[in-house]
Amino acid sequence: MNKQTKPVITLEVCANSVASAIAAQEGGAVRVELCENLSEGGTTPSYGQITLARKLLSIKLYVLIRPRGGDFLYSNVEFDIMKADVQHCIETGCDGIVIGILNADGSIDKKRCSELVSMAKSQGLGVTFHRAIDMCADMNQALEDIIELGCERILTSGGKSTAVEGVGVIAHLVEKAVGRISIMPGAGVSENTVADIIHFTGAMEIHSSARKTIKSQMGYKNDHILMGYGETDEYSYSMTDVERVRSILREANG
Repeated sequence: MNKQTKPVITLEVCANSVASAIAAQEGGAVRVELCENLSEGGTTPSYGQITLARKLLSIKLYVLIRPRGGDFLYSNVEFDIMKADVQHCIETGCDGIVIGILNADGSIDKKRCSELVSMAKSQGLGVTFHRAIDMCADMNQALEDIIELGCERILTSGGKSTAVEGVGVIAHLVEKAVGRISIMPGAGVSENTVADIIHFTGAMEIHSSARKTIKSQMGYKNDHILMGYGETDEYSYSMTDVERVRSILREANG
């Protein structure tokens, strides 16, 4: 009797730098979502980050197209920036983009999203719709709209701050999608939560930053100043950790 093969759960890493992207690749991730400013939920990475990541990665490289933090209601100028960034991703040879634009009433801005999707898909790039869906007034309608747009997957925390909190909604979306689009849980996915998230949702791919804090090697430190309002102090930063990536994958496929 043939032993049934268990489906492999894959991991996309939300990488906040080229260094994080390389760690994701080394740890076994199948894809990177490259971004910056994770303390703001992620914004579009720089020209240099995208260019060098493409040069150094053999796994799939998707780039977040988000001109600023905050909501997902964008001005005409911001939309022009997004189109320019998509064009750069095309020219750089990226594998895909990650987008999400909403109307003021909390619905999907199908017109603008469709323009970005068309730009990408016409050049062979894939499209992920990000957690803007979690800010929608009607997630069921948003699901149908995103499928209609032609996106290949949706990154979601189920309308909650973390995927663990939104596990019920994620499971509903997975069931409702019925193979029409991949539903990828993200936000708070770690080696401690991933097995339960997969068990309760039936998701086949997951999203995590898998980060750890790196301490500065500076000898001199001025402890009397703050340079910003980020998630770390001036003498530490966070990046993806190879062992955490491996650990998450082990727990996901255990």
